[in-house]
Amino acid sequence: MFKRVLVANRGEIAVRVTRTLIEMGITPLAIYSEADAHALHVQLAAEALCVGPEASAESYLVGSRVIAAALELGAEAIHPGYGFLSENAGFARAVMAAGLTWIGPPPEAIEAMGDKLTARRVVEAAGVPVVPGVSRPMRDAEEAAAIAEEIGYPVMLKASAGGGGKGMRLVHDKAALIAGLAAARREAAGAFGDDAVYIEKFVTEPHHIEVQVFCDAHGACVHFGERECSVQRRHQKVIEEAPSPFISEALRQEMGAVAVAAARACGYVGAGTVEFLVGGDQRFYFLEMNTRLQVEHPVTELVYGVDLVELQLRVAAGAPLPMTQAEITPRGHAIECRVYAEDPDTWLPAPGAITALRWPSGPGVRIDAGVQDHSVVSAAYDPMIAKLCVWAADRDKAIARARRALRETAILGITTNLALHRRVMDDARFIQGRYDTGMLSAPLSPCADEAEDDTLLLIAAALDQRARDLEIRQRARCASGALSPWRRQGGAGGRL
Repeated sequence: MFKRVLVANRGEIAVRVTRTLIEMGITPLAIYSEADAHALHVQLAAEALCVGPEASAESYLVGSRVIAAALELGAEAIHPGYGFLSENAGFARAVMAAGLTWIGPPPEAIEAMGDKLTARRVVEAAGVPVVPGVSRPMRDAEEAAAIAEEIGYPVMLKASAGGGGKGMRLVHDKAALIAGLAAARREAAGAFGDDAVYIEKFVTEPHHIEVQVFCDAHGACVHFGERECSVQRRHQKVIEEAPSPFISEALRQEMGAVAVAAARACGYVGAGTVEFLVGGDQRFYFLEMNTRLQVEHPVTELVYGVDLVELQLRVAAGAPLPMTQAEITPRGHAIECRVYAEDPDTWLPAPGAITALRWPSGPGVRIDAGVQDHSVVSAAYDPMIAKLCVWAADRDKAIARARRALRETAILGITTNLALHRRVMDDARFIQGRYDTGMLSAPLSPCADEAEDDTLLLIAAALDQRARDLEIRQRARCASGALSPWRRQGGAGGRL
């Protein structure tokens, strides 16, 4: 096993990976931008190096600086987390060329699955069902219109190199198609440097469901069930849960087997996620494969009792998977709420300084956070600051636990989407498991006691912060030789 590992990331995922490294007795190493010098992931690491200014294009995304930092710190391996360089095949090759271990899939698998059109062709050859459409970029609007007429409106335009909802357009007729194609190409070129756009049939009553797969270098490949990721805004996930309340047990088994087949088709090793679109008729289609650890991996860990980061490290070190498919059994239900620094009604980012922070606790509650009191949330990075996760014996209890945990959470100084999460947990469609990806297409009704809850929580958080500030000042006075309160009040040898 490795002795020193560099986590080539920031925020909550860097914190999460660092904690597993510490538990395994591995020395965690960090990188940071100038803006992140005092970030939580830096504080938890044994050693850290600055790799550039605040802009990620000049720091976290500069592969040569990341590798140089790893070598200077004496790292044996690099864990990329998610985002940034985690799905960059060129960076993975450079890491290995530098004599370091890449904690991720082979570069060839990253390339095969990184381009959606290539991925579509690879999985089609393996017998994996794909959404009706074409496996090549559109040359022009006329060709796109002809294909749309053939497969039938509505259709979805998608950037070939895309992700995170960039370069995607839902269109219902030819006029919208022509305008949407131009817009999707511009957005794709700006986001990915590639304006290739292809076309797929739009699936009605769509559910976004993904399957967690894991393969080792010895030929074993298993899956850890599915995650329902249909609570989205602008094609970005907001809430995930496992297992899905929508699919049947027979479909669950079928999708798991298909996901493993897709992973095998590209020679996969490590943690990966195969994403599917499932229609209201429960017919499912391959969307894409994410060749990294997913943001929402905690719900799988909670339901299956596994540490996916530990598995990543062991498989990267050459160990075989310690379990077979027959030994993987789900237990209970888990829900994850992504906490964003953004306005829940406009989706606009809301960067700023956190003046006070209170996370929930209690049975079945897990917080993966990259911030703490007085952290500054920068506009230069993704607005997600934490993930609030809960586990319970069944879905109804998990929703009740999430509702309680959300009402215990208070963040002062910035605007967050906590109110949105509370609204979802009180929404009849979510409670009954009858929602799809269109759930957030219209504003949700505020909770009846939303304003009252927020006011009470803000007061409580402010009082908590005042108590902590008083304690810190008192410790400082004691450390400097000043008399403690009980000495002042009780006299020498006295007590309160």
